Amino acid sequence: MAPSGNGPAPHALRDYALLADGERGALVGPRGDIVWMCAPRWDSDAVLTALIGGTGHYTVTPAEPFVWGGYYEDGGLIWRSRWTTTTGIVECREALAHPGDPHRAVLLRRILAVDGDARVDVHLEPAAGFGAHPLRDLRRDGAGRWTGRTGDLHLRWTGAPDARPASSDGTALTAGIRLDAGTHQDLVLEVSDRPLPPPDPADVLWRGTEESWADCVPDLPHVLGRRDARHAVAVLRGLTGAGGGTVAAATTSLPERAEQGRNYDYRYVWIRDQCYIGQAAAAAGTHPLLDGSVRFVTARLLADGPALAPAYTPAGTAVPGQRTLDLPGYPGGSDVVGNHVNRQFQLDALGESLLLLAAAARHDRLDADGRRAALIAAEAVEARHGEPDAGIWELHDDRWAHSRLICAAGLRAAAAAPGAGAGRAAHWEALADRITADTAADSLHPTGRWQRTPTDPAVDAALLLPAVRGALAADDPRTTATLRAVRADLVQDHYLYRFRHDRRPLEDAEGAFLLCGFVLALAEHQQGDAVEAVRWFERNRAACGPAGLYAEEFDVAQRQLRGNLPQAFVHALMLEASVRLAQPV
Repeated sequence: MAPSGNGPAPHALRDYALLADGERGALVGPRGDIVWMCAPRWDSDAVLTALIGGTGHYTVTPAEPFVWGGYYEDGGLIWRSRWTTTTGIVECREALAHPGDPHRAVLLRRILAVDGDARVDVHLEPAAGFGAHPLRDLRRDGAGRWTGRTGDLHLRWTGAPDARPASSDGTALTAGIRLDAGTHQDLVLEVSDRPLPPPDPADVLWRGTEESWADCVPDLPHVLGRRDARHAVAVLRGLTGAGGGTVAAATTSLPERAEQGRNYDYRYVWIRDQCYIGQAAAAAGTHPLLDGSVRFVTARLLADGPALAPAYTPAGTAVPGQRTLDLPGYPGGSDVVGNHVNRQFQLDALGESLLLLAAAARHDRLDADGRRAALIAAEAVEARHGEPDAGIWELHDDRWAHSRLICAAGLRAAAAAPGAGAGRAAHWEALADRITADTAADSLHPTGRWQRTPTDPAVDAALLLPAVRGALAADDPRTTATLRAVRADLVQDHYLYRFRHDRRPLEDAEGAFLLCGFVLALAEHQQGDAVEAVRWFERNRAACGPAGLYAEEFDVAQRQLRGNLPQAFVHALMLEASVRLAQPV
């Protein structure tokens, strides 16, 4: 693929790794090209934009021909780019300093001459406002540190005193670094919306980051795929800010299907996704992630009640409307920011909130505010369960069976949770029965399975989830009939598609949906088929790139990732499945 503008050429999505500190994230490619980072926060304008066709990037790459590899150090998001060159081996240890400062991004890069001498080329070209504001006011101080401004942001770069401006206008810096075998050199890039404090030594920043990640990721000894389960925790922690909100993905505009206009901005916190993350954290016993999910969802319910929005910014404010930028976009995609979800009502978010809060109560981690939030959510379900909503897939408004049934599941979980009270529990159980009966009256297919809506008789993979969450018993005929229909109509080689868009083959319409694949693993486990559950788990667990990151969709034919990266809810369901499938059926 040819470069867009002056930035590095894009790579297949599977080849990118994530650096994240909770407040923002960066994607680094196999040539050591960091091509995406928003600053100072997830939903801020990007300062490195080459991923979607801008010029902003920060690249450390070998000066000699090489083959690429890479891996995360155990238990965190410290990435090692590893290049075998024609004369030796060079690595670049990379991280965003953790935990993140809401106002200041600190990118750490340590170049190591592992085997033989090393020669690397470095290029730094930040441009705030999605590329609209090039670097300016560039200066080098007496200690060899470079400072400058880009838009309203302050920038400082330490570790490359011999760098030089790449052009007469001073919008980029370039350097050639030579290292003797066994030595290393640290580069520290700071970007802040406030004047920068005195710099910390690189060793101090690295030590703090190592210690912080060690505290974040539990051992998880009794799960399937322990390494990947721990990595899922690290990814989720990396996507979760101090306020408890977890962004759906680190990126915007990466296409789900080339040239089909299905490009979305996922740098926001979806209530549904946040609840999936909390449920997974509860199963795994990772209480900080559970507590953060509960804190964020509780605050939104207390503030907005029955008008709960489907998604919020990480700060808990409204998601901005969708707009486009003047950039080429990632190949096959566009350059969308903001999201039209701000105009939707999604009923299932209320049911998922109840499931989350009930899980917290079972773990004795629900305070008085959380209990008030559960009451608000239950009252909202009672008031609004008859209304059309956009559904889990955020399509047109309709009476989606999944939305109503997941509300029934949430009510049953809330009724069974400690502290519900006998009278309230009985009322919620009765309401769940009524919602289930109403749904059966208009959305039960003649074959005995659930159908998508009263007017859409098709099967939908989302309809597996209500039974997994307890809306109906595992042996309810409607549960087993739906599972059979999903297996028969939406499966390809142990990958699962959401639904049939039309008469085309499944793979011609979209990629397999990894979230659904892990849900089917849970459904098979619920039915007592441990072997089939593990087959589904292992097949979908492998649908990632070298960095172990999952996108929303997986192109089965091309074995490629599709959509924004990494997709938090896929990591959450993989984590939950790894825990539950390790338990007896």
